[in-house]
Amino acid sequence: ALAGKTALITGASRGIGAAIARRLHAAGMNVALASRSGDDLGLSGVVAQPCDVRSLADLQAITDAAVARFGGLDVAVVNAGVGSYGEFLDLPVEELDEIIDVNVKGTLHATKAALPHLLRSNAADLLVVASVAGQRGPEGESVYAASKFAQVGFVRALDHELWPKGVRCQILCPGGVATDFAMGRGRTPDDPDLANFMTADEVGAVAVDLLRLPRSQRIIESTLLPMAEDSLG
Repeated sequence: ALAGKTALITGASRGIGAAIARRLHAAGMNVALASRSGDDLGLSGVVAQPCDVRSLADLQAITDAAVARFGGLDVAVVNAGVGSYGEFLDLPVEELDEIIDVNVKGTLHATKAALPHLLRSNAADLLVVASVAGQRGPEGESVYAASKFAQVGFVRALDHELWPKGVRCQILCPGGVATDFAMGRGRTPDDPDLANFMTADEVGAVAVDLLRLPRSQRIIESTLLPMAEDSLG
C-alpha cells in the first residue's frame, strides 16, 4: 500500500512527472514536488519548491523539507529530463550541456540527496523514468540517447548495491509520449506522430503500478511502447 508513505518527484510540474505526482497524491501518499517553477499542481498538503536538478543543493533542500514535514522518505521518482531532435553536429553546445547536466547529473544528484533517507525506510523505492532511447539509440537523438543510456546503466549498477539493503531500484523506459518534450527543439505541435503516442497519464499509471508491486518483486527495466511504435526502433 502506498497510503501514508512519502515520495519525492523531480520534474513534477508537467508531463509524466505531474501525472505521477497526481496519482501518488490520490493514492494517499505525501508528495514533495521538485520543479523549476515550484508548482504545487493545486494539490493540498504537499511540499513544493523551485528546484534545478543540476544543483545538488536544491535537491538536498527539498528532500530535507519533505523529511522535516513528513518524517521520512520512502520513494524517489527521478523524472526530470530534457532533449532535442536533430543531427549531432547541428546540436548547439549549450543544449548538449543541458541534456547531460539535467538528465545525467540530475539523476545522480537526486539519488544522492534521496538515498540516505531511503535507506532508513523499511519499504523504499528508487524509480527512474528514462526512455526507450536509452535502450536502442534512435536516429536523431544521439546526445539524448547517451544521457538515457547513462541513466539505465547507473540504475542497473546501483541495483547491485541497494537490493540487499532493501531499496528497490526500477527503470521505466517509455516510447513516444504526447507532451511538450523537445517542443521547439526538433518537435513541433503539428507532428502527426503525436496522435499515436501515449499520454503522460498512461505512463504515470504504469509508473505507479511499479511502485505497487509486492515488496518481494522488482522489475529492474521496463519498456513501455504505444501500439503504433515499432519495438525495433
